Amino acid sequence: MFKKTATIASWLGALCLSVSLMSANAAEPGLVSNKTDNASCLGCHSQEIKGATAVHAVTNPVFSKSVHAGLQCISCHQGIKDATRPHQAVAKTPGCVQCHTDLYAKAKAENTLKPNSRLGVVVENIAAYKKTFHALQNKDDPTHVNATCDNCHDTHAFNVPPKGSPERTAWHLTIPNTCGAQCHTDELEEYGSSVHGKLVLDKHDPKGAVCTDCHTSHGITNTSAEPFKLKIVQACGGCHQESLKSYSETFHGQVNTLGYGYTAKCYNCHGSHGILAVTDPASTVHPNNRLKTCQQCHSGKKSWPELQKATPGFLTFAPHANTHDFKKYPQMWIASKFMLSLLVGVFAFFWVHSALWYYREYKDGCPVFDNPKGNTKSHLKIDELLKGQAKGKQIRRFSKLVRSAHLIFAMVTMTLILTGMLVFYADTHWAHVVVQALGGAKNAGLIHRVCASAFIGIFLTQLLYVGNKLLRSKTFKWFGPDSLIPNWTDLKNIVAMFKWFIGKGARPVFDRWTYWEKFDFWAVFWGVGIIGSSGLMLAFPHITASILPGWMFNVLTLVHGEEAFLAAVFLFTVHFFNNHFRPDKFPPPDVVMFTGSVHIEEFKREHTEHYNRLVESGELEKYLVDAPSKKMTVASKVLGLTLISIGLTLLVLVIIGFVSNL
Repeated sequence: MFKKTATIASWLGALCLSVSLMSANAAEPGLVSNKTDNASCLGCHSQEIKGATAVHAVTNPVFSKSVHAGLQCISCHQGIKDATRPHQAVAKTPGCVQCHTDLYAKAKAENTLKPNSRLGVVVENIAAYKKTFHALQNKDDPTHVNATCDNCHDTHAFNVPPKGSPERTAWHLTIPNTCGAQCHTDELEEYGSSVHGKLVLDKHDPKGAVCTDCHTSHGITNTSAEPFKLKIVQACGGCHQESLKSYSETFHGQVNTLGYGYTAKCYNCHGSHGILAVTDPASTVHPNNRLKTCQQCHSGKKSWPELQKATPGFLTFAPHANTHDFKKYPQMWIASKFMLSLLVGVFAFFWVHSALWYYREYKDGCPVFDNPKGNTKSHLKIDELLKGQAKGKQIRRFSKLVRSAHLIFAMVTMTLILTGMLVFYADTHWAHVVVQALGGAKNAGLIHRVCASAFIGIFLTQLLYVGNKLLRSKTFKWFGPDSLIPNWTDLKNIVAMFKWFIGKGARPVFDRWTYWEKFDFWAVFWGVGIIGSSGLMLAFPHITASILPGWMFNVLTLVHGEEAFLAAVFLFTVHFFNNHFRPDKFPPPDVVMFTGSVHIEEFKREHTEHYNRLVESGELEKYLVDAPSKKMTVASKVLGLTLISIGLTLLVLVIIGFVSNL
């Protein structure tokens, strides 16, 4: 019934309009109406009137629902002053850009612009449009730009339905055809075969991505430009959030997050307009095609000299691996649980150890205690020495080689932590500031690799030197008091130390090396072994993948980062506390590692067993050296405080990164 009524009404409307037009034409040939109001304009420019194809046709019901329905035709077509056909002396229409910018300027001048007004949004869109390829002159026809507003928005019918409405969904689904049918026909054809295109065009499912989801609507930029390369990852991640998170944890994603687009992005692997399902044999990420896809970047060509040709091992690399899906990524799950256990175990033990130690020394007022195992002869001997030839002397603990190695290690390690953690926490503000200060991600990577090479080189050189010296020694005992190898005495001292912490025993006495000094020494071996080896394998992926499966890259990236985190936090909390921030060491810094010597009384207190042995054997005087000069002492303190400040700053940056990723 409703359809019949509507049909009759449309016929009556058309009949009345035809009669009026015939009367007007009969009265005055060539003149439709003396008025230039909308009704008169639509008298000719309406698709409802047969024979109106000679003029621009506007459907009145559609126009009445558009955003421009409240405007008079001559508001835009300002050059039309009459109703003749053709119009006399028609001036050029100002166009959408000019019209909206004039309205915006007028509203601002008259202070009638409402907050968050649609007009303001339109002006912002215009500004974005002017910077795009669409606004450039067309090469084939310089009198026109590549695309105008009307190419995408029908001026007389344009209307954006409210969000969440069925009309908005229907409008959203028309976007691929709007972009593709007029201009981008090849892209539309490719898009139609993709997983996105099938959802939108075939199933009319709004979950599929359309052109504006990736390219935006007005700020469309060159796809080869850096800004687009960075934004496209976030555009994909808007729908594929879990994939974005896992991608961001890989080296590809970390560099992209830092603001550099030279590593692989979503479209490098999955394609752009023709994205297919992984199971599709034609997909670029199908197992049969994956190596070829990797070799687009890892080609070994001169254009990418740092990227050697990808080997078959790359096939099992998982760019979206995570640590919580054991079924899909068992290696990552196991590695993450191991590293978590290691982190918790190390920090729990040493932080509790440090807290109790601080409490005990603070409570005791840091007394200079006597050694319960000491003897009267030892004390008399030290008193005689202090009154005689030992006056103003100190005990030498570290050689120039050890001190030099420690200083270089310290500076190199801090640089490694800075350049490594900025990638590990690429999403933090400080990482972006630092990477720019270093000249970009590639420069930061180069600095990191140079420092890593220096670290390993110095470590091996010192190891060979010490090893050679020890092997030639006929008196050195591998598990003796002068050895850094842990033994049962260290375990007994740990137990005794905790008893002292809680007031259940006396403070244990130590020989040449304490158990925490031995831990620091062997931690370097562990660090070089784990961090160094994993970093080396990541630096030469083509070699690694020719020997090991590709999932090792996932595990190596995890282990490398987590172990570096462990090293950084341990150094700047536990190591700094043991050597600089204990109440017994206040005020920091302890400069023994810079001067090489320590006061006899401090040596006697900290390494009582060693002191007793030297006194009893008569070798104490061999270790006596002049106290460092005032200049040397001041310089050592300045250097120590500088390194401590840098270390604590790095600790704060790491904590910020850690918290931001919770």
